Amino acid sequence: MKQVNPFYKSKRWIKKKNHILKKYEYTCQQTLRYGTTVDAETVHHIYPLELYPELSLVDWNLLPVTNEAHNTFHSRKDHSITAKGKYWQKKRRKEFEKWERKKSNPP
Repeated sequence: MKQVNPFYKSKRWIKKKNHILKKYEYTCQQTLRYGTTVDAETVHHIYPLELYPELSLVDWNLLPVTNEAHNTFHSRKDHSITAKGKYWQKKRRKEFEKWERKKSNPP
């Protein structure tokens, strides 16, 4: 049985997840791309938690989606990012690059 990352049980994550769902009015952003309004069931980390834990609670890195849509963003076998996952990374590239610059050049 797959172990759940303890992060997903934390109060900070639950609060942030609920904030993101409310912010986007519980609408799946992936299906909305195609003009369909469907209720979001989960929140996806555009830049994966495992690789970028510093972005785990950053709004621009979080995307409300259905479970079905979420399962299309990365492989469940090896966690590699799919074309749909890369689409969202490209869409948030400016925010990511700004974060990287800030991280590389602290005040």
